[in-house]
Amino acid sequence: MTTATYSNAPSTARPIIPALAPVTRALAPLGEPLVRVAAGLALVPHGAQKLFGAFGGYGVEATGQFFATKLGLPASLALVAGLIEFFGGLFLAAGFLTRPVAALITGLMAVAVVTVHLPAGYFWTDGGYEYPLLWGIVALSFVLRGAGRYSVDAAIAREF
Repeated sequence: MTTATYSNAPSTARPIIPALAPVTRALAPLGEPLVRVAAGLALVPHGAQKLFGAFGGYGVEATGQFFATKLGLPASLALVAGLIEFFGGLFLAAGFLTRPVAALITGLMAVAVVTVHLPAGYFWTDGGYEYPLLWGIVALSFVLRGAGRYSVDAAIAREF
């Protein structure tokens, strides 16, 4: 029985289309930052809905009332969720304070899955937990790995 070893080293496997190998090697370092930026920026409009009433949202007060009356959650969690989504999304996209911000996002998404979306089933189109579960797992990956080379954390040579 052999044990697999994982690393960030480029794969030594032969590509199916050898002509694309140089392009793949050149772009591979951008894969992880692309996911980090996309995940962070995807959260920002959700936070803007909760905080500012942007993009068809209701703002902090009305969202807080919804949290309290429909979800049985403290109204103050609307502000917390909005701050994590808006500023946490921006910080995650930039790769700043990545691990703690990603941990907050992971926690927020876990709460969203369990308290809001689980009863609706899996599929997001039915209000299910598919979307927050995906983003929670993506955020968890940045808790575990950090922001990577192309980030503010790397630029200031500090990882939090």
